[in-house]
Amino acid sequence: MTQMAWQGAARTDASGTLQPPGVIGPDTHPAQRGPLTPGDGTGPHAGALPVHDATTQAHTGGEVILDLQHISLSFGGVKALTDISFDVCEHEIRAIIGPNGAGKSSMLNVINGVYHPQQGRIVFRGEERRQMHPTAAARQGIARTFQNIALFKGMTVLDNIMTGRNTRFRTGLLAHALWWGPARREEMAHRRKVEEVIDFLEIQSIRKTPVGRLPYGLQKRVELARALAAEPSMLLLDEPMAGMNVEEKQDMCRFILDVNRQFGTTIVLIEHDMGVVMDISDRVVVLDYGKKIGDGTPAEVKANPDVIRAYLGASH
Repeated sequence: MTQMAWQGAARTDASGTLQPPGVIGPDTHPAQRGPLTPGDGTGPHAGALPVHDATTQAHTGGEVILDLQHISLSFGGVKALTDISFDVCEHEIRAIIGPNGAGKSSMLNVINGVYHPQQGRIVFRGEERRQMHPTAAARQGIARTFQNIALFKGMTVLDNIMTGRNTRFRTGLLAHALWWGPARREEMAHRRKVEEVIDFLEIQSIRKTPVGRLPYGLQKRVELARALAAEPSMLLLDEPMAGMNVEEKQDMCRFILDVNRQFGTTIVLIEHDMGVVMDISDRVVVLDYGKKIGDGTPAEVKANPDVIRAYLGASH
Protein backbone atom coordinates (compact mmCIF):
# COMPACT_ATOMS: atom_id res chain seq x y z
CA MET A 1 0.00 0.00 0.00
CA THR A 2 2.84 2.40 0.71
CA GLN A 3 4.22 1.96 -2.80
CA MET A 4 1.01 1.74 -4.81
CA ALA A 5 -1.84 4.17 -5.35
CA TRP A 6 -5.26 3.30 -4.04
CA GLN A 7 -7.39 1.74 -6.74
CA GLY A 8 -10.79 2.89 -5.55
CA ALA A 9 -13.84 0.66 -5.18
CA ALA A 10 -13.61 -1.04 -8.59
CA ARG A 11 -11.28 -4.02 -8.86
CA THR A 12 -9.73 -6.14 -11.58
CA ASP A 13 -9.30 -9.89 -11.68
CA ALA A 14 -6.15 -11.70 -12.77
CA SER A 15 -7.10 -11.43 -16.46
CA GLY A 16 -7.37 -7.64 -16.20
CA THR A 17 -11.17 -7.60 -16.47
CA LEU A 18 -12.73 -4.77 -14.50
CA GLN A 19 -14.93 -6.05 -11.69
CA PRO A 20 -17.44 -3.80 -9.92
CA PRO A 21 -17.38 -3.80 -6.11
CA GLY A 22 -18.47 -7.12 -4.68
CA VAL A 23 -17.92 -9.15 -7.87
CA ILE A 24 -15.38 -11.93 -7.60
CA GLY A 25 -13.57 -13.06 -10.72
CA PRO A 26 -12.61 -16.67 -11.48
CA ASP A 27 -8.89 -16.11 -10.87
CA THR A 28 -9.00 -14.24 -7.60
CA HIS A 29 -7.70 -15.46 -4.25
CA PRO A 30 -9.32 -18.84 -3.45
CA ALA A 31 -10.86 -17.46 -0.26
CA GLN A 32 -12.89 -15.01 -2.38
CA ARG A 33 -14.62 -17.65 -4.48
CA GLY A 34 -18.22 -18.22 -3.52
CA PRO A 35 -20.08 -17.22 -0.34
CA LEU A 36 -18.09 -17.52 2.83
CA THR A 37 -19.44 -19.92 5.41
CA PRO A 38 -18.42 -18.75 8.89
CA GLY A 39 -17.95 -21.43 11.49
CA ASP A 40 -15.90 -24.56 11.16
CA GLY A 41 -15.09 -24.27 7.45
CA THR A 42 -17.11 -27.41 6.61
CA GLY A 43 -20.36 -25.82 5.45
CA PRO A 44 -22.11 -26.36 2.10
CA HIS A 45 -19.73 -23.96 0.35
CA ALA A 46 -16.58 -25.52 1.73
CA GLY A 47 -15.76 -27.02 -1.66
CA ALA A 48 -15.59 -23.53 -3.16
CA LEU A 49 -13.13 -22.36 -0.54
CA PRO A 50 -9.83 -24.25 -0.79
CA VAL A 51 -7.96 -24.05 2.50
CA HIS A 52 -4.50 -23.57 1.02
CA ASP A 53 -3.14 -23.78 -2.53
CA ALA A 54 -0.33 -22.40 -4.65
CA THR A 55 -1.95 -18.98 -4.83
CA THR A 56 -1.84 -18.43 -1.09
CA GLN A 57 1.41 -20.30 -0.68
CA ALA A 58 3.10 -17.70 -2.89
CA HIS A 59 2.44 -15.05 -0.25
CA THR A 60 4.89 -16.65 2.18
CA GLY A 61 7.82 -16.26 -0.19
CA GLY A 62 8.74 -12.80 1.16
CA GLU A 63 11.54 -12.15 3.59
CA VAL A 64 10.99 -12.13 7.34
CA ILE A 65 10.16 -8.57 8.45
CA LEU A 66 9.09 -9.29 12.04
CA ASP A 67 10.87 -11.83 14.23
CA LEU A 68 9.62 -12.45 17.76
CA GLN A 69 12.12 -14.47 19.80
CA HIS A 70 11.32 -16.09 23.18
CA ILE A 71 8.80 -13.44 24.22
CA SER A 72 7.63 -13.62 27.85
CA LEU A 73 5.22 -11.13 29.41
CA SER A 74 3.92 -11.07 32.98
CA PHE A 75 1.60 -8.86 34.99
CA GLY A 76 2.65 -9.39 38.57
CA GLY A 77 2.35 -13.13 39.14
CA VAL A 78 0.20 -13.69 36.04
CA LYS A 79 2.06 -14.96 33.00
CA ALA A 80 0.36 -13.68 29.87
CA LEU A 81 2.97 -14.97 27.40
CA THR A 82 5.67 -17.59 27.98
CA ASP A 83 8.66 -18.14 25.67
CA ILE A 84 6.80 -17.50 22.40
CA SER A 85 8.71 -17.34 19.13
CA PHE A 86 7.39 -16.89 15.59
CA ASP A 87 8.02 -14.69 12.57
CA VAL A 88 6.00 -12.76 10.01
CA CYS A 89 6.99 -12.63 6.35
CA GLU A 90 6.43 -9.68 4.07
CA HIS A 91 3.11 -9.62 2.17
CA GLU A 92 1.61 -12.59 4.04
CA ILE A 93 -1.54 -12.91 6.12
CA ARG A 94 -0.39 -14.32 9.48
CA ALA A 95 -3.17 -15.45 11.83
CA ILE A 96 -2.95 -15.79 15.61
CA ILE A 97 -5.62 -18.04 17.11
CA GLY A 98 -6.41 -19.57 20.47
CA PRO A 99 -9.11 -19.76 23.14
CA ASN A 100 -10.15 -16.72 25.14
CA GLY A 101 -7.36 -15.67 27.48
CA ALA A 102 -4.66 -17.37 25.40
CA GLY A 103 -2.63 -14.16 25.08
CA LYS A 104 -3.49 -13.17 21.51
CA SER A 105 -4.27 -9.50 22.13
CA SER A 106 -1.30 -9.27 24.50
CA MET A 107 0.90 -10.41 21.63
CA LEU A 108 -0.47 -7.68 19.35
CA ASN A 109 0.16 -5.17 22.13
CA VAL A 110 3.76 -6.37 22.32
CA ILE A 111 4.19 -5.97 18.56
CA ASN A 112 2.98 -2.37 18.45
CA GLY A 113 4.65 -1.25 21.67
CA VAL A 114 1.75 -1.05 24.12
CA TYR A 115 3.33 -3.76 26.28
CA HIS A 116 7.05 -4.30 26.82
CA PRO A 117 7.98 -7.95 27.44
CA GLN A 118 10.25 -8.81 30.36
CA GLN A 119 12.15 -11.33 28.22
CA GLY A 120 12.79 -11.88 24.53
CA ARG A 121 13.76 -9.92 21.43
CA ILE A 122 11.65 -8.16 18.81
CA VAL A 123 13.36 -7.57 15.46
CA PHE A 124 11.47 -5.46 12.92
CA ARG A 125 13.00 -5.05 9.47
CA GLY A 126 16.41 -6.12 10.72
CA GLU A 127 16.54 -3.77 13.73
CA GLU A 128 15.99 -4.84 17.30
CA ARG A 129 13.29 -2.83 19.03
CA ARG A 130 13.71 -1.97 22.70
CA GLN A 131 10.97 -0.25 24.73
CA MET A 132 9.11 0.72 21.55
CA HIS A 133 6.36 3.32 22.02
CA PRO A 134 3.11 2.90 20.01
CA THR A 135 3.66 6.27 18.31
CA ALA A 136 7.12 5.17 17.16
CA ALA A 137 5.65 1.88 15.92
CA ALA A 138 3.04 3.81 13.93
CA ARG A 139 5.75 5.94 12.35
CA GLN A 140 7.58 2.76 11.37
CA GLY A 141 4.51 1.64 9.44
CA ILE A 142 2.60 -0.51 11.95
CA ALA A 143 -1.13 0.25 12.27
CA ARG A 144 -3.86 -1.66 14.09
CA THR A 145 -7.51 -2.05 14.90
CA PHE A 146 -8.84 -3.05 18.31
CA GLN A 147 -10.98 -5.85 19.70
CA ASN A 148 -13.32 -3.27 21.23
CA ILE A 149 -14.10 -0.48 18.80
CA ALA A 150 -11.99 2.58 19.65
CA LEU A 151 -13.54 5.37 17.58
CA PHE A 152 -14.64 8.90 18.43
CA LYS A 153 -18.39 8.32 18.51
CA GLY A 154 -19.34 12.01 18.28
CA MET A 155 -17.17 12.66 15.22
CA THR A 156 -18.09 11.91 11.61
CA VAL A 157 -16.70 8.96 9.67
CA LEU A 158 -14.51 11.36 7.67
CA ASP A 159 -13.04 13.01 10.77
CA ASN A 160 -12.36 9.65 12.42
CA ILE A 161 -10.45 8.42 9.39
CA MET A 162 -8.51 11.70 9.23
CA THR A 163 -7.07 10.90 12.67
CA GLY A 164 -5.27 8.00 11.01
CA ARG A 165 -3.14 10.54 9.14
CA ASN A 166 -1.89 12.10 12.38
CA THR A 167 1.67 10.75 12.18
CA ARG A 168 2.05 12.14 8.64
CA PHE A 169 1.33 15.79 9.44
CA ARG A 170 4.44 17.99 9.28
CA THR A 171 3.22 21.56 9.85
CA GLY A 172 2.65 22.98 13.33
CA LEU A 173 -0.47 23.34 15.43
CA LEU A 174 -0.72 27.12 14.99
CA ALA A 175 -0.55 26.88 11.20
CA HIS A 176 -3.32 24.29 11.22
CA ALA A 177 -5.42 26.41 13.57
CA LEU A 178 -5.15 29.29 11.08
CA TRP A 179 -5.54 26.86 8.13
CA TRP A 180 -3.16 28.91 6.04
CA GLY A 181 -0.41 28.31 3.51
CA PRO A 182 1.49 25.00 3.82
CA ALA A 183 -0.87 23.74 6.51
CA ARG A 184 -3.86 24.20 4.24
CA ARG A 185 -2.16 22.44 1.33
CA GLU A 186 -1.03 19.60 3.59
CA GLU A 187 -4.49 19.04 5.02
CA MET A 188 -6.04 19.02 1.56
CA ALA A 189 -3.51 16.38 0.45
CA HIS A 190 -4.34 14.24 3.50
CA ARG A 191 -8.04 14.72 2.80
CA ARG A 192 -7.58 13.35 -0.72
CA LYS A 193 -5.88 10.24 0.71
CA VAL A 194 -8.74 9.74 3.15
CA GLU A 195 -11.29 10.05 0.36
CA GLU A 196 -9.44 7.30 -1.52
CA VAL A 197 -9.70 5.04 1.53
CA ILE A 198 -13.42 5.83 1.81
CA ASP A 199 -13.93 4.87 -1.84
CA PHE A 200 -11.89 1.69 -1.43
CA LEU A 201 -13.98 0.49 1.54
CA GLU A 202 -17.24 1.59 -0.11
CA ILE A 203 -18.42 3.86 2.71
CA GLN A 204 -19.05 7.02 0.66
CA SER A 205 -22.70 7.23 1.73
CA ILE A 206 -21.84 7.49 5.45
CA ARG A 207 -18.80 9.77 5.25
CA LYS A 208 -20.60 12.67 6.99
CA THR A 209 -22.46 10.49 9.51
CA PRO A 210 -21.42 10.53 13.20
CA VAL A 211 -19.86 7.16 14.00
CA GLY A 212 -22.08 6.66 17.05
CA ARG A 213 -25.14 6.38 14.76
CA LEU A 214 -23.71 3.56 12.66
CA PRO A 215 -24.44 -0.15 13.12
CA TYR A 216 -21.68 -2.29 14.58
CA GLY A 217 -20.49 -3.77 11.29
CA LEU A 218 -19.99 -0.38 9.69
CA GLN A 219 -18.15 0.91 12.76
CA LYS A 220 -15.72 -1.99 12.34
CA ARG A 221 -15.19 -0.95 8.72
CA VAL A 222 -14.55 2.66 9.75
CA GLU A 223 -11.94 1.47 12.22
CA LEU A 224 -10.25 -0.46 9.42
CA ALA A 225 -10.38 2.68 7.28
CA ARG A 226 -8.65 4.71 9.98
CA ALA A 227 -5.84 2.15 10.15
CA LEU A 228 -5.48 2.10 6.36
CA ALA A 229 -5.33 5.90 6.25
CA ALA A 230 -1.91 5.65 7.90
CA GLU A 231 -0.68 3.70 4.82
CA PRO A 232 0.89 0.96 6.95
CA SER A 233 3.30 -1.68 5.73
CA MET A 234 2.03 -3.98 8.51
CA LEU A 235 -1.58 -4.06 9.67
CA LEU A 236 -2.58 -5.64 12.99
CA LEU A 237 -6.25 -6.69 13.14
CA ASP A 238 -7.70 -7.72 16.50
CA GLU A 239 -10.88 -9.72 15.81
CA PRO A 240 -12.02 -7.56 12.85
CA MET A 241 -15.10 -9.74 12.25
CA ALA A 242 -16.31 -10.21 15.81
CA GLY A 243 -20.05 -9.73 16.10
CA MET A 244 -20.65 -9.53 12.34
CA ASN A 245 -23.28 -11.38 10.34
CA VAL A 246 -22.42 -13.54 7.32
CA GLU A 247 -22.69 -10.74 4.76
CA GLU A 248 -20.56 -8.37 6.83
CA LYS A 249 -17.91 -11.08 7.25
CA GLN A 250 -17.86 -11.62 3.50
CA ASP A 251 -17.25 -7.93 2.91
CA MET A 252 -14.53 -7.72 5.56
CA CYS A 253 -12.75 -10.80 4.15
CA ARG A 254 -12.82 -9.24 0.69
CA PHE A 255 -11.36 -5.97 1.93
CA ILE A 256 -8.61 -7.73 3.93
CA LEU A 257 -7.62 -9.81 0.92
CA ASP A 258 -7.68 -6.77 -1.38
CA VAL A 259 -5.42 -4.79 0.96
CA ASN A 260 -3.01 -7.71 1.15
CA ARG A 261 -2.96 -8.53 -2.56
CA GLN A 262 -3.23 -5.11 -4.20
CA PHE A 263 -1.03 -3.10 -1.86
CA GLY A 264 1.28 -5.79 -0.49
CA THR A 265 0.36 -4.94 3.09
CA THR A 266 1.48 -7.55 5.61
CA ILE A 267 -1.41 -8.52 7.89
CA VAL A 268 -1.33 -10.06 11.36
CA LEU A 269 -4.83 -11.20 12.22
CA ILE A 270 -6.59 -12.41 15.37
CA GLU A 271 -9.91 -14.08 14.64
CA HIS A 272 -12.11 -16.65 16.38
CA ASP A 273 -14.00 -17.74 13.25
CA MET A 274 -12.00 -20.79 12.23
CA GLY A 275 -13.61 -20.95 8.79
CA VAL A 276 -12.34 -17.45 8.02
CA VAL A 277 -8.88 -18.11 9.48
CA MET A 278 -8.33 -21.32 7.54
CA ASP A 279 -9.57 -19.81 4.29
CA ILE A 280 -7.64 -16.53 4.12
CA SER A 281 -4.47 -17.09 6.15
CA ASP A 282 -1.08 -18.08 4.76
CA ARG A 283 0.26 -19.27 8.13
CA VAL A 284 -1.28 -19.69 11.57
CA VAL A 285 0.27 -19.60 15.04
CA VAL A 286 -1.78 -21.09 17.91
CA LEU A 287 -1.59 -19.93 21.53
CA ASP A 288 -3.05 -21.58 24.61
CA TYR A 289 -2.61 -20.26 28.17
CA GLY A 290 0.12 -17.93 26.92
CA LYS A 291 2.17 -20.69 25.28
CA LYS A 292 2.63 -21.58 21.62
CA ILE A 293 1.20 -25.00 20.81
CA GLY A 294 1.16 -24.89 17.01
CA ASP A 295 2.60 -23.03 14.03
CA GLY A 296 2.37 -23.64 10.29
CA THR A 297 0.05 -23.59 7.32
CA PRO A 298 -3.71 -23.88 7.95
CA ALA A 299 -3.61 -27.53 6.87
CA GLU A 300 -0.77 -28.31 9.28
CA VAL A 301 -2.48 -26.53 12.16
CA LYS A 302 -5.77 -28.34 11.55
CA ALA A 303 -3.94 -31.66 11.78
CA ASN A 304 -2.00 -30.75 14.95
CA PRO A 305 -3.27 -32.91 17.86
CA ASP A 306 -2.46 -30.25 20.46
CA VAL A 307 -4.49 -27.67 18.54
CA ILE A 308 -7.39 -30.07 18.15
CA ARG A 309 -7.46 -30.74 21.87
CA ALA A 310 -7.00 -27.15 23.02
CA TYR A 311 -8.97 -25.16 20.48
CA LEU A 312 -10.86 -27.06 17.84
CA GLY A 313 -12.17 -29.67 20.25
CA ALA A 314 -11.34 -33.36 20.49
CA SER A 315 -13.65 -36.20 19.50
CA HIS A 316 -14.82 -38.55 22.26
